[in-house]
Amino acid sequence: MKKLIIVGASGHGKVVADIAKLNGYEEIVFVDDNEDVKSCSGYPVVGKTSDATNMTGDKFVAIGNAEVRKRLSNLFDSVTLIHPDAVVAEGTIIGDGTVVMAGAVINPEVQIGRGCIINTCASVDHDCEIGDFVHVSVGAHLCGTVSIGDSTWIGAGVTVVNNVDICADTMIGAGAVVVKNIDKAGTYIGVPSKLK
Repeated sequence: MKKLIIVGASGHGKVVADIAKLNGYEEIVFVDDNEDVKSCSGYPVVGKTSDATNMTGDKFVAIGNAEVRKRLSNLFDSVTLIHPDAVVAEGTIIGDGTVVMAGAVINPEVQIGRGCIINTCASVDHDCEIGDFVHVSVGAHLCGTVSIGDSTWIGAGVTVVNNVDICADTMIGAGAVVVKNIDKAGTYIGVPSKLK
């Protein structure tokens, strides 16, 4: 029986569980450090995050916070999950523990690191390089040859024009349009995006 242990019983975990079921997982359980949470999306919470390392089955860290996701992902190997309604070009490289959600489009020659979230209806065009623990939020669009540094958050509805590099540990606010390189970590908002 194909089993998945999901670390993090919250909203992100619900979406991951749905994708896991569509990928043929017959048994899905959660672990979470909040002892008040007994189930998530109808699946049982069977222990704390520290219990996951000793449990048998595939594992996936479903935590939105990049630093927490990174810390927990370093404790064990994580599977990669791709929704069957995502479009992923042949030859795309996707790191362990990354999830690609429904309606996402990833075009040729893209490299995506470990522990990333390519969220619902996001698009990543040709030749993009996405570092580890990056979140490309709902409806965000990366044009061709974009480079995103580790642990960066690309907010909902963001557009990053082609040939732009964004450094690590940066947050791009919802709806922003990035038209030039960002080489200083921080929060960027607006059209065109500027350091907040």
